[in-house]
Amino acid sequence: MLRLAELTLFLTPLAVFIIWRFFATERGPSKRLLLGTACFVALLAGALIWLSEDRAMSPDTDYAPARYENGRIVSGHGVPR
Repeated sequence: MLRLAELTLFLTPLAVFIIWRFFATERGPSKRLLLGTACFVALLAGALIWLSEDRAMSPDTDYAPARYENGRIVSGHGVPR
């Protein structure tokens, strides 16, 4: 999901330019298109920030990598210092 958001943020200016050139060749993009695009980019950027913060560990923890223990895999997790 995170890579999709990053890719969309990267490709949005190109998509807006193509739509603008296709629909409004002489007078420029409409205010509705600009407002819709700005809202979409702001929403996508907010989602990207929220997703990156949602999975972050606190600064006072160390990462314990995944390990094989008693016949099962214990996933990686944060361990307090």
